[in-house]
Amino acid sequence: DRKESADYGKQCLTARRLIERGVRFVQIFAACPNTPGGAVSDVPWDAHNDINVNHRACAASVDQPSGALLADLKARGLLDDTLVIWGGEFGRTSDSQGSKGRDHNPNAYTTWMAGGGIRGGMQYGKSDEFGYHSVEDRVNVHDIHATVLHLLGLEHKRLTYRFNGRDFRLTDVAGELIQEILA
Repeated sequence: DRKESADYGKQCLTARRLIERGVRFVQIFAACPNTPGGAVSDVPWDAHNDINVNHRACAASVDQPSGALLADLKARGLLDDTLVIWGGEFGRTSDSQGSKGRDHNPNAYTTWMAGGGIRGGMQYGKSDEFGYHSVEDRVNVHDIHATVLHLLGLEHKRLTYRFNGRDFRLTDVAGELIQEILA
């Protein structure tokens, strides 16, 4: 019922209802309603101008509804069979971009997962003291894809498609299962 989280909260509620009815894949998008000027941002977490204002507004819009979605799924006995993934394709640099914003950082970023075969209450990987590079238990996007496909019951190394006379895998040749995060 909070204004800043109402839109995302409705998406979470709709997602839970779809899952209850057996929909296998649901995606929701976290727009940031409280960006400067009050407009919904087209690039919600892309904080090139003012990361403090941007990320506070974005976090306020998603934190409570995301937690409520997990609690709802758990209370209904659906979390163990539902994989929830929350993240983006890059993090932010730790240094300023000449303004109060930060640039894209593909070398260190956060993705969280819950339910659906993921071991809860843990973190995996570590960045350097500046949050610029991954330095421990490095994971690339192909590893995340391999792990998600495994949790969906698919063997990522056997899942290939032919394009221009060559076999490709969704996880490229680098993807490896992240065993340590599995329940």
